[in-house]
Amino acid sequence: MTKTLEKRPPAAADKIAARRIERLVQALEGRRALLHRLGVAASLLIVAVSLFFFVRVLVAIDLRQFKAAIAGTGGDQIATAFFLSALSYLALTGYDAIALRHLRAKTPYRLTALASFASYAISFTLGFPLITAGAVRYWIYGPAGLSAGKVASLTLIAGVTFWLGMGLVVGVGLVSQAPAISEINHFHSAVNQVFGLGVLALLAAYLAFVSQRGVKPILFHVRLPGPFVTLGQMALGVIDVCSAAGALYVLLPKGHGLAFMTFGALYSFACMLGIASHAPGGLGVFEATMLKTVPAESGSVLASLLLFRAIYYLTPFVFAMALLGAHEAVRRWRSLREAIEASSDLGEE
Repeated sequence: MTKTLEKRPPAAADKIAARRIERLVQALEGRRALLHRLGVAASLLIVAVSLFFFVRVLVAIDLRQFKAAIAGTGGDQIATAFFLSALSYLALTGYDAIALRHLRAKTPYRLTALASFASYAISFTLGFPLITAGAVRYWIYGPAGLSAGKVASLTLIAGVTFWLGMGLVVGVGLVSQAPAISEINHFHSAVNQVFGLGVLALLAAYLAFVSQRGVKPILFHVRLPGPFVTLGQMALGVIDVCSAAGALYVLLPKGHGLAFMTFGALYSFACMLGIASHAPGGLGVFEATMLKTVPAESGSVLASLLLFRAIYYLTPFVFAMALLGAHEAVRRWRSLREAIEASSDLGEE
């Protein structure tokens, strides 16, 4: 009897946490207009503050130092950055694959890879990911038989995967690298650890929310994946975020003194601010955050950021546009050929 009582509290605590998450989601859904206004105000504030710091840093940059940093970047650094960028985009194709499996929608992997790569490469550059990524996905998945509702659900689930990975990297980084991060943000180590534990607690609460037996977890009318798929989402998200962070990390000037775990947390936080700002690709906001947090000469860091933009954002964007053009051309040629064959068959009859 005693053993039974000892086992109940954790399960009861999980149920309470899950119910609180459910109530929070329902409350957020009921206050969309207010949240939208607050989101716009927060975005404008983030952009304004970031631009202020960014312009201040740009004015103080030594152009000779900037040119020397660009010229001093080795071919091995650039090759490694390209490889890690490719690994990040490969992980992103898993976002769509997991979402499609959860929605019980079957498409060939080559189509999934094209839709995922193109949607992220374009939305990362243009911004407004829910709109741009959703539009690109529908353009590709629509002819394959997926409805607009399924594409919207897929985009939401893929977004959850991204945030789960980002949150885990930030949480673990703040907890494990609290002293190093405190030297950058000037918070006490204990404060950073509390923030990190708070992020990890939110992830644990989300996991409890989707693990409820007999209850289908719903977010904005979309059924969320269960606990095992959620753990897979976290793993994919971490691979994606760490690969993208690694692409910038290898381009940084030598002697910055940042451990990769510390840098990963800083990179994730900069990405979060960039996304919250709704600036295209977080442009300006991401750079301002990294310039303020990486302990190195501003000119050298800016050179690394520009190279990173070219490798991780611009190159995939151009490649994605070319692939979309080729995909559309092939699709139209097939439609035309089928129409010609159908008309010739009718002529023979």
